[in-house]
Amino acid sequence: MLHHLSLGVSNLERAATFYDAVLAPLGHVRVWSDIRPGEPDQAVGYGPPDGGDKLALKQQGNAARAPGPGFHIAFAAPSRKAVEAFHAAALAAGGTDNGPPGLRPHYGSTYYAAFVIDPDGHRIEAVFKGPA
Repeated sequence: MLHHLSLGVSNLERAATFYDAVLAPLGHVRVWSDIRPGEPDQAVGYGPPDGGDKLALKQQGNAARAPGPGFHIAFAAPSRKAVEAFHAAALAAGGTDNGPPGLRPHYGSTYYAAFVIDPDGHRIEAVFKGPA
């Protein structure tokens, strides 16, 4: 259904460093980059290696505002270990814990997820729905 999603960020270099770290355990990489410090319209894109972007981060400066509490992005993880690595990487890169790795049986018997808030206030999740 979706081709890609874009998020506004207040500091593109900081956001790119954060997403480089948290998306790596999930198998995603920066697929393009247009960082020109001090210039407008900067952005970076993330997706599968050798593929197009599925997530773009766009420099918005102080005007960047994360959507409200009902909005979050859930990234598919290849394993429970990847969910744990995502969470650890997010905290190490300046994110805030919003739910540690673990089963969420109210979402499904095998729903294993972790929740964080990025440095700009975007709520993100990594989820694996498979056997232990």
